[in-house]
Amino acid sequence: MNQERTFASSCSSHPLATQAVGEAVGALIETLNGERPDLVVWFATAHHIGAFEDIHSALQSLLNARAVVAATSVSAIGGETEIEDAPGLSIFAAVLPDNDLDVMRLEAVQTLDGLEVAGWADATDAAHTLLLLADPFSFPVDLALRSAEERYPQLLIVGGNASAGSRPGLNRLVLNNEIFTSGAVGIAISGGESIRTVVSQGCRPLGVPFTVTASEGQFIESLGGKTALDRLRDVASEAEETDRELLRGGVHLGVAVNESDDILGRGDFLIRSVIGGDRVTGAIAIGAHVEVGTTAQFQVRDAASALEDLGVLLDGEEAGGVLMFTCNGRGSRFFSKPNQDAEAVQTAIGPLPLAGMACAGEIGPIAGQNHLHGFTASLALFPR
Repeated sequence: MNQERTFASSCSSHPLATQAVGEAVGALIETLNGERPDLVVWFATAHHIGAFEDIHSALQSLLNARAVVAATSVSAIGGETEIEDAPGLSIFAAVLPDNDLDVMRLEAVQTLDGLEVAGWADATDAAHTLLLLADPFSFPVDLALRSAEERYPQLLIVGGNASAGSRPGLNRLVLNNEIFTSGAVGIAISGGESIRTVVSQGCRPLGVPFTVTASEGQFIESLGGKTALDRLRDVASEAEETDRELLRGGVHLGVAVNESDDILGRGDFLIRSVIGGDRVTGAIAIGAHVEVGTTAQFQVRDAASALEDLGVLLDGEEAGGVLMFTCNGRGSRFFSKPNQDAEAVQTAIGPLPLAGMACAGEIGPIAGQNHLHGFTASLALFPR
């Protein structure tokens, strides 16, 4: 029996579900050389919702994996291809003889103490990674991440929100033999070598970092002893015209996650959009609470910065296979060309099996702390 780790991915853009399954599974089986996969993660676009149960049944029968999760998405990603606004089916399969896999079904339940997340598996205590797929209309990912931080501080969580549905009940999630339209599904992975995670937030810093010297709630009142708006004006006045144009299109702030680091760089800042400002007080709002004493730095985002950031973060990384969760605001709408995120990963560390989806919110750790993001590319890198 083969005891080596093996990875495979495949995708199909065929509009008929039966043909799409045949194309994708045929390619997988050839790569796996007849081995039964331990893990299967698959993604289907909204075009296949009507045949989703048939696709699920066929994949269960043909692949017979030990642990399966799946979700519907506006885009399905496989290899170097991002299938956008078209029928798409993408499958990732892995033979992982040195890993334990435990599936879990998570739901938000109302208790006397308020909303809580139920369904954590006992095996999560020993897990190093959780693959999590959720329905954004019915499952509070932020609450789940806070709950996991309290229960399992060692756990790295990567995944994303299903994005095919525009209202409750339209998304689909798979957990082994079951299909759900709400909640979340996950696979806790323990044993073996830990999975590496990379979260590219696609921003480039402007100016210099400042210390938050006054804040209240979601408002940052002053940075380095000067009002936040004045600091922003200073940064804008010193920036090049191209960067000033980007600032006019949207301002972002990077908030340091771990203040104990002597030098802060890419991957150390949690990026949040500046959603407003008060000209009277000079405060800015970012939609998140920021403590006084935190380090923050203004950031800009454009297509070139996003690809540069992804390339820099992947420099020196290695993997046997990759699961990628990108924002549904990226893709060809953002880059003006298709397949840019997938091609960037393959250029940096490929060629290798890769599958993923475009999400309505991506999940991944920054400086060891799990967060729900927007506009990111969050990757799970499986070791060879």
